[in-house]
Amino acid sequence: MANIPSSPARALMLAALALPGVQAAAETIPEAGSISIDYLHYQDSQPGMDRISVRSPSVHMTMPIAGQWLVELGVVGDHLSGATPRYHTSVSGASRMKDERNGADIRVTRYLGRATVSAGAAYSGENDYHSKALSLAGTLASEDRNTTGGFAIGVSNDVISPVTLAVVGERRHAFEWMATLEQVLTRTDVVKADLSRSRGRGYYSDPYKFVDNRPRERDITSVLLRWNHAFNDGSALRSSYRWYTDTFGIRAHTLGTEWEKPLAGGWSVTPAVRLYSQSKADFYFDPVYDSTFGPPFPPGYVFGTKTFMTADQRMAAFGAATFGLKVAYAFGDGWNVHVKAERYRQTAGLRWSGGGSPGLARYDAQTWQLGISKQWQ
Repeated sequence: MANIPSSPARALMLAALALPGVQAAAETIPEAGSISIDYLHYQDSQPGMDRISVRSPSVHMTMPIAGQWLVELGVVGDHLSGATPRYHTSVSGASRMKDERNGADIRVTRYLGRATVSAGAAYSGENDYHSKALSLAGTLASEDRNTTGGFAIGVSNDVISPVTLAVVGERRHAFEWMATLEQVLTRTDVVKADLSRSRGRGYYSDPYKFVDNRPRERDITSVLLRWNHAFNDGSALRSSYRWYTDTFGIRAHTLGTEWEKPLAGGWSVTPAVRLYSQSKADFYFDPVYDSTFGPPFPPGYVFGTKTFMTADQRMAAFGAATFGLKVAYAFGDGWNVHVKAERYRQTAGLRWSGGGSPGLARYDAQTWQLGISKQWQ
């Protein structure tokens, strides 16, 4: 399961592999500690075929210490089973698989009046993929606390050991930095901008796919803009736009919005919508199928060639839409419970401009999440 290129659905399963803590922290330490326990169930499918199912319990804890320190701990365990992805629409290439991934992370933050400094570490391991990451971040607020800037750096080291003779003990290293700026505009409006840059070197191909050879360098740049607006009835609208580009040739746009609405009796609901669109990688090809062998071949393919190429549809041009709803209830005395459901659909026709890559199978995913949390003084 290692080294599959990231997609919105796949990110749900591999979130702990990302660099930990590359974001600005608040300048005020939480007054209460907390613990949250969540259970996530994920299922994706393609026409006529249920694919991967994931069961993922997790625990997260925050502990303020001496009014100046905050310690955050998290553990997660993913249990995956099902069929591996199709190469493309007309070729299944699917095989049954099972895997488990366990991950843990820790972050320690020191509060210094208007500033914070934090350091974090994370580990994630599964049968054929192991990742370690470190991060360091800091923030500084203006005297009136209306403007906050932040900067963070992170490094990761991944070891890829697929169950195949073609690839043995490959590695990948990445260095990432992020700069943030948050501005309070009014009593009800806050905006934030994040600029991030990642430089990766090492193995990026998919060892489980036939005819898949990708560059060993990948640089990523993204800009995330967010706007939060509070209403007089206590509800809040959170909107975001993300622009993404990388040296594989992919350009992507993501629009997201959610509206948190408190109800009577401690209830609240949060509907959410997210729209996504991307162009294809420079080395993605629309496959030509062989009636005997089946796997997708690029036009004019010569066996053994080292040319960069992939038929992985996550490297194709497509669009996607996610619709979600979260329902939460506050019991009092610091106890809260929530249920969240999301539905994701990916097709070539949902791409925002121009046509998507031809011949792509529709891809669907649904996620259910149940969580309970407790705060204490």
